Amino acid sequence: VHSTAGNSAHWSHQLAHLRPTRRAVALDLRGHGRSERPKDGDYSISSMSDDVHAVVDALRIDRFVLVGHSLGGGVALTYAGDHPDRIAGLLLLDPIGDATQYPTAEVQALLSKLDTDYAATIEGYWDQIAGPDSSVRERLRNDLRSTPQETVIRVFQAVMQFDPNPGLGRYNGPTLSVVTPHNNEPSSLHRLGQGFPHRIVEGTGHWIQLDKPDELNRILDEFLSEVSGKHALY
Repeated sequence: VHSTAGNSAHWSHQLAHLRPTRRAVALDLRGHGRSERPKDGDYSISSMSDDVHAVVDALRIDRFVLVGHSLGGGVALTYAGDHPDRIAGLLLLDPIGDATQYPTAEVQALLSKLDTDYAATIEGYWDQIAGPDSSVRERLRNDLRSTPQETVIRVFQAVMQFDPNPGLGRYNGPTLSVVTPHNNEPSSLHRLGQGFPHRIVEGTGHWIQLDKPDELNRILDEFLSEVSGKHALY
């Protein structure tokens, strides 16, 4: 499950790596990629979790490992909390954190800037969190510009309201967070509650799967092997 202003193609390296031996699926969240914008304007994380549920039901995938990046990490955790019996393992890639810990004034300032000066604010933020690879940075800028402004703003609003604690309380299966050094804060998901394992990847931007695909693939393989040793995957 991809990030804000991302799409299923962000997982191309992982899909190509996994599909010779496993079934692997990626989707475009509502308002992203080839998916239509919701007519009711609902971009809540719970609604996107419902979209994941619709996809896996339509594909008759009963039990699976769920991987989510950034926004998709919040969506994945929400889904795991709502459907813990379906999830054999949860891998979160530089996921969004606990928005209840964010200072209200800073949140409101960011949302206000998105409303009043969208292009400069969002592209400046993307430049801050993108990695050193110029081709990846240009790809991310193009993906951002092709995502509707309404989608990005509504998703940011949803992210700034995200409370991960219900999901963390209802799902207690195998979990791993793969993060950049900047995502190792008190509000980071792997540091909430009782905590869970995490791996830090150095020398990359927020889109680890694009900057360091081979390293992420190795981590994926290790996690899938660990999960397969504990659960039957279908």
